[in-house]
Amino acid sequence: MPEGHSVHRIARQFDRNFVGRNVAASSPQGRFAEGASLLDGRELLEARAVGKQMFLGFDGELWLRVHLGLYGAWDFAGEIAVDPTIASANGRMGQTNQRGTILPDETVMDAAGENSLSSIGAPRRARVHVRMSEQTTGLATEDAWPPPIVGQVRLRLLTDLTCADLRGPTACEVQTPDEMLATIARLGPDPLVGDPAEGEERFVAAVRRKGTPIGLLLMDQNVVSGIGNVYRAEMLFRARQNPHTPGRDVPEGVVRELWRDWVRLLRIGVETGQMMTMDDLTPEQWRAAMASRDDRHWVYHRAGLPCRVCGTQIVLEEMAARKLYWCPRCQA
Repeated sequence: MPEGHSVHRIARQFDRNFVGRNVAASSPQGRFAEGASLLDGRELLEARAVGKQMFLGFDGELWLRVHLGLYGAWDFAGEIAVDPTIASANGRMGQTNQRGTILPDETVMDAAGENSLSSIGAPRRARVHVRMSEQTTGLATEDAWPPPIVGQVRLRLLTDLTCADLRGPTACEVQTPDEMLATIARLGPDPLVGDPAEGEERFVAAVRRKGTPIGLLLMDQNVVSGIGNVYRAEMLFRARQNPHTPGRDVPEGVVRELWRDWVRLLRIGVETGQMMTMDDLTPEQWRAAMASRDDRHWVYHRAGLPCRVCGTQIVLEEMAARKLYWCPRCQA
């Protein structure tokens, strides 16, 4: 599932390429035809990300809420200008040189073939699980503008220069301002939204009053926004915290450090486009980690392999139907 860093990158990409422009909206596979018709032709005024949810504000006081879920993604084409504060894995900035052509040296690309400029969300290999009833096929040629419709496109947003196709989201709906604010009010704090110090106090209070295991609380979007399976496992290891400890029994200092670590890791994720959770890497190790998830994490996806710190075999178990990776010695 795309985690918080991806959604913030999507929102920033919309902010730079769509905000202030009139947008043509359509639903090529038809499942969002009514909503698209409400948005069609309106000016996009604002793009917000809160945790795993994104909100696009259009004139006429209409908001588009999108939750990518397990298989959702946004695919961009055309002239894609990237926030100059967001660096790629090799330290360069992302920018396209012509319609539909993203400079290959500018992308954040890993061995799975994903980059965080033209495609942001679920890895492409995961998207095949979206049911076939959502499939649509376009007939346009490769050189045509707008780009041909390929695969399951729930929503297409189009300006004269840039195209964004939404595929396989869990949620895609038009909201009123009150509905949008109510949705955000139900979410836990996000380090990139509002005052991080206030967010820390909300997070600490929520965790310390619950008997739920901390491994579940970190995934609860009402407790803290944006953390998914990868960041959950890595943050708990970095804190040397047992995932089964009830929240109220986790020392307050550890809870605060978890929040502050989330602040750091989320910013790194937004800057690089990858969930980098290892520290003190050499330049060569950094490049390897950017290219491969296997070199990017302490415990995630390392079941049965020796812990990088103590050598104990990393454990894989299920916690609330989600995979949990942890070291039973370092996190005892």
